[in-house]
Amino acid sequence: MILKSHNKINPHFSMSSMTDIVFLLLIFFMLTSTLVTTNALEIILPSSSAQPLKKQSVSVSITEDLRYFVNNESVERLFLDSKLKAVMNQDNDVTIVLRASKSIPYEFIVEVMDIAYKNGYKIVLATQSK
Repeated sequence: MILKSHNKINPHFSMSSMTDIVFLLLIFFMLTSTLVTTNALEIILPSSSAQPLKKQSVSVSITEDLRYFVNNESVERLFLDSKLKAVMNQDNDVTIVLRASKSIPYEFIVEVMDIAYKNGYKIVLATQSK
């Protein structure tokens, strides 16, 4: 008795469903890429839900009238770099916490961050919790 198999494999593969999926993915990525913006327009910096630092830190504060303080000690703007070097030489694993009033221009914040970057110090910007 000769038995025949009723399950024949079809050697032809249909690519139409695969091209439909690729086309839909292409449209999806084209549409979503136009929604991504690189410029953040509505930024409210001083409030954050970040966790506070648990490490030892040096506080640098800038008031609204552009007075600088290192660990609550008044420092002239010209001597800020030398004061930070003196404080940071005591311990290498210290983080600078920059506390700046939200109404001062970024120019003064970037100046302190530049001093920290130039000397290789870790720096974070302090914010208020929400």
